Amino acid sequence: MLTQFGKFCRKLRIDNGELLKDMANKLEVTSSYLSAVENGKRNVPQEWPTKIIDFYELDQEQQQELQKVIQESKKELRIDFSNYDNEDKQVLMALAREFKDMDQVDKDTIKSILLSLKNKE
Repeated sequence: MLTQFGKFCRKLRIDNGELLKDMANKLEVTSSYLSAVENGKRNVPQEWPTKIIDFYELDQEQQQELQKVIQESKKELRIDFSNYDNEDKQVLMALAREFKDMDQVDKDTIKSILLSLKNKE
């Protein structure tokens, strides 16, 4: 299934009269790799946003949209735990494991707690 990033790229290609292989060549990858990223089977490589912005001369609004769709399309996030003690790591990992099975009320409660903490800063 095409991710938001995939839809963004497809529109870029259409607007520029390109095929998937043309964009893949610009990104220095195979068409199948680009397709896997667009379909959410792989995360967007870190260097792609800069390349896409440069190759397609994206304006500020398009750049913001690109960043947004990349975030929405991520399958996997990496978190640096180097500054956390073991107990904090365990709590964070437990939250990550349980979050997908929580009902919306519990998720909203957690979100409101986090927002209130952020507003204290």
